Amino acid sequence: MPDNVQLTHSDHQQSDNKFPLSLIANDINSPLNVGSLFRLCDALGIEKLYLCGDTPAPPNSKINKTSRCSEKYVTYESHVNAETLVTSLKQTGSTIVSLEISSSSIDISSPEFTTLLRQNKPICLILGSENSGISEMLLSLSDVTIHIPMMGNNSSMNVVSAASIACFEITKNLI
Repeated sequence: MPDNVQLTHSDHQQSDNKFPLSLIANDINSPLNVGSLFRLCDALGIEKLYLCGDTPAPPNSKINKTSRCSEKYVTYESHVNAETLVTSLKQTGSTIVSLEISSSSIDISSPEFTTLLRQNKPICLILGSENSGISEMLLSLSDVTIHIPMMGNNSSMNVVSAASIACFEITKNLI
């Protein structure tokens, strides 16, 4: 038998461990992206997914298509107003992080951000609209704004791709 064999779904060892990390998906219009966010939350042990503004919520056949049933296992809430939610989360002690390229954003791998992550406070990562990003109001409510350095001609990437990179970077610093 070869040393390196692909494992099947039945070989997977499920864990109920959760990181003190939540995602705030605000005005994410594509149900396929929302489904992928559910899958990301399940895969990385993200505590909660907040669906805000115009972000669709289950039940939705397009969300189900990309979530691969993970919406059944991820804790989520729908909120009409992201600003109200963020204000409430800040009052309970959460650190609010926006994922956006801005005039004051810092590199996601910077020591400054790593230090912030090690303060043992719950983290809420705001993700903005695929078209317009994160509103100025939500940026102003954030404790810090981070960005992923872009090397190519494009200044952004798909919201789920960016969220995946950010969540991986955050969770590896919470271990």
